[in-house]
Amino acid sequence: MDFLSMEQTIESLLVYSLAIILCVVVVAIYLRKKSKESRIVDEKIRKAKDEGLHEPVSLHPYIDVNSCIQTGACISACPEHDILGIRKGKATIINASQCIGHGACFHACPTGAISLRIGTEKRGVELPHVNQNFETNVQGIFIAGELGGMGLIKNAVEQGRQAVENIVKSINKNHHATYDLVIIGAGPAGISGSLAAKKSGLKFLLLDQDTLGGTVFTFPRKKIVMTSPMDLPLFGKVKLYETSKSELLNLWQTVLTKNNITVQENSKVDSIVSEGEIFKVATMKGEQYTAHRILLAIGRRGTPRKLNIPGEMKEKVAYRLLEPEEISDKHIIVVGGGDSAVESALLLSEQNNVILSYRNEVFNRIKPLNIQALNKAMAGGKLEVKLNSNLISIEDDNIILGIGKDGETLKLKNDLVYIFAGGELPTQFLEKAGIKITKKFGETVMKH
Repeated sequence: MDFLSMEQTIESLLVYSLAIILCVVVVAIYLRKKSKESRIVDEKIRKAKDEGLHEPVSLHPYIDVNSCIQTGACISACPEHDILGIRKGKATIINASQCIGHGACFHACPTGAISLRIGTEKRGVELPHVNQNFETNVQGIFIAGELGGMGLIKNAVEQGRQAVENIVKSINKNHHATYDLVIIGAGPAGISGSLAAKKSGLKFLLLDQDTLGGTVFTFPRKKIVMTSPMDLPLFGKVKLYETSKSELLNLWQTVLTKNNITVQENSKVDSIVSEGEIFKVATMKGEQYTAHRILLAIGRRGTPRKLNIPGEMKEKVAYRLLEPEEISDKHIIVVGGGDSAVESALLLSEQNNVILSYRNEVFNRIKPLNIQALNKAMAGGKLEVKLNSNLISIEDDNIILGIGKDGETLKLKNDLVYIFAGGELPTQFLEKAGIKITKKFGETVMKH
């Protein structure tokens, strides 16, 4: 081998060596970065477990690690904060209890590694039995929205539309009922269902026990209730990423008015009785209707959960907050540990002396933005929080609050009491209609 050839060989070896070293360095840096990111996610999971946020409480993503290819699309798509993360090369759950079930991660995953589940192996969630067409075990009665486990507005709107589309396919045109369809509940699912019914030419009736908007109407006025666009029948795509209750209600009213749809308000349904292909619907006011099909679009919390303590029937006690800006210079206690309680306490604290009472040691069911706002309000002295506390008694001008497990009590000046202890599934009403209720332990409700 001549000198020139040897020199070229050495140069080639050096080039290859440098390329290999460069590749090794790049891979090492990449692995180090991923290792660091995994440690950060591990720390977030540890913190979530300590704060009681790791376990899901409702609809949540379930990840098939064997199908996950670490694109991070699920994390980018999620409008919430730290619900998902990448750990050891696979997507994982961090703050599952803060998931609001919008399903953005489910739709974004390119490999179908994510499904949506309700409940866990340890924590069951009671839901009415429905099939893939949203029909219950009682033929002719369908369920959409929060009652079926889909509480997010966008998902409820989609379910209301899909349920009615399935109802249209099942209708016997020779039935003898007054209405093709009676829709019970004028919330997001009921409104969407009524628009779909109008589009399909059905003769239908829309009833609500309160007013237009269902549970949306009971939100505090300033609450943000939308995080992603929705598609309304006869209207099209609505891109309201951040909107208030009043704006959303105005939208509902505009859409319904434009399509000549009216809501029969203050008509709480007392019973649904099946007689062959016809259902008899009776309201608490004595009204009676017959329908060929029923769509139940009511909320899960049909009746606010009571504390069953002395004084709870006093006029100063309420279970929802409608006009916080109209309340000022009052001594108020808000009871509860969920988003509704925290948001209401924050709104009321702007013009009042407010105490937020929660029976547990930490808030484990509230959104990150609410945690931040709560911490800021506490640090600024605008709001007092009493954890490990229980409201024992309500008096005319005071309340008795139990603190800790040692029997200590406080007597505090009080003008108003707001209780946000959740609500009870309308089990009796559903069972009376023949609808089966089952407890879901980690059951898949949406999969690719």
